[in-house]
Amino acid sequence: MKKNFAIIGNPIAHSLSPILHNYWFKKYNINAEYSLLNIDEKDLDRVTKDIRSKKLSGINITLPYKQKIIPFVDQLINDAKSTNSVNTVFLDENDTLIGENTDVYGLQAAYFKELLDIEKKKALVIGAGGVSQSVIFSLQKTKVKHISLINRTYEKSIFMKKNFKLLNILEWKSLKDEINKFDIIINATSLGLKNGNDFNVKFDKVKDSLIYIDTIYNPPETKTIRFLKNKGVKTFNGLDMFIYQGQKSFYLWNKINPEIDNGLIELLNSKLKK
Repeated sequence: MKKNFAIIGNPIAHSLSPILHNYWFKKYNINAEYSLLNIDEKDLDRVTKDIRSKKLSGINITLPYKQKIIPFVDQLINDAKSTNSVNTVFLDENDTLIGENTDVYGLQAAYFKELLDIEKKKALVIGAGGVSQSVIFSLQKTKVKHISLINRTYEKSIFMKKNFKLLNILEWKSLKDEINKFDIIINATSLGLKNGNDFNVKFDKVKDSLIYIDTIYNPPETKTIRFLKNKGVKTFNGLDMFIYQGQKSFYLWNKINPEIDNGLIELLNSKLKK
């Protein structure tokens, strides 16, 4: 019987998750299909019921539902429990609806393992949404001690501090003046997303040694990344994180650890150029 998987969010058209997972289904001869589900918040109950009834075999979750999905699952495990953010849902062998977070693994595998002396660096996380929880937690897991958070809504930043006591909170209006103090800056907002809004702050006063990571992968080069690259700053887009988080989700659903091969990378990059 054919299995059905999906990613839920709003907006969702930019997501390459169907390309990623359908490539692996074909490679490993799995009778399954992965699709996009653009839903409203009121539909979360229906979607989780579809997993319970096995109409859906599992889902990924993106903005803005990574925290809103939590009341609809039975149990949070591992990094989802630590971050209070869920991006993967499935039924376990006891038909318990599980919420897991593979974003933390995606960040660590894609970026943080590569950075030398990362524990000595000062990091700034921009944004206080669902992805931010994963970013902060993965920085902490990588032993980074100096982590600051800045968000357009100050109250959301204060709320995040309840989960991460050592977090330093900055006000949005100070972003331009503060960015030169950091060794790592991570954009965990939707600013820069294809067909969306962008930063109204120019990143012109940053350290030459800055590492800038954007959790956005579509477009592969946001205006901020392009600007910083032209200044000689080391930048990463969100594609590697996206691939690694997807790899872990695929394993949770299918108990196969899929290979990240050149064919997959070329396919994803070709889709991003369209």
